[in-house]
Amino acid sequence: MKVLLINGSPNPEGCTYTALQEVASQIEKNGIETEIYHIGKQAVQGCIACHKCFELGRCVFNDKLYNDLLEHIKTADGIVIGSPVYYAGPNGALCAILDRLFFSASIHLTNKPAAAIVSCRRGGASAAFDRLNKYFTINQMPVITSQYWNSVHGMTPEEVKQDSEGLQTMRTLGNNMSWMLKTIADSKLPLPEREERIATNFIR
Repeated sequence: MKVLLINGSPNPEGCTYTALQEVASQIEKNGIETEIYHIGKQAVQGCIACHKCFELGRCVFNDKLYNDLLEHIKTADGIVIGSPVYYAGPNGALCAILDRLFFSASIHLTNKPAAAIVSCRRGGASAAFDRLNKYFTINQMPVITSQYWNSVHGMTPEEVKQDSEGLQTMRTLGNNMSWMLKTIADSKLPLPEREERIATNFIR
């Protein structure tokens, strides 16, 4: 089993990475492989609502970030997405790639356990956390919880390491993710039956 942890910060080893590393370490203690993927600092193409993915089965833009993340998602059993908090929301570059991935590649995400974590200096954590969780709930992904909302506080990695409650929340999240993955692996129950999708536009 493997958990993919996506670092949505432009800083490869900053506060968000510090929190993700705490989650990953706990998952590995439970005998499950982890990988932290950093989205980088480059500009990220957003979704343009062309709907070509309905025909292609993937996003129309053939960029390396999308291709890499899609391949990592295909082989992951669980997903954790981490982001810094910018104006009470996740990093815009992260949301741009997630919009494309979750819209065009939902078949590779459905039923995979997922969790979000956020890192902030002071405020805005709950709003950013809520935004990220919406990606999971619209794709029928079991959302893994912890003992508190999944956030750490600090301006630097050193300050995050002083957030004892935040780090404990990350470790609890790692344990809960591990438990869920093992429970699913041991289950003989089939996945829930899916109805054909009904989409309405609030008009008649």
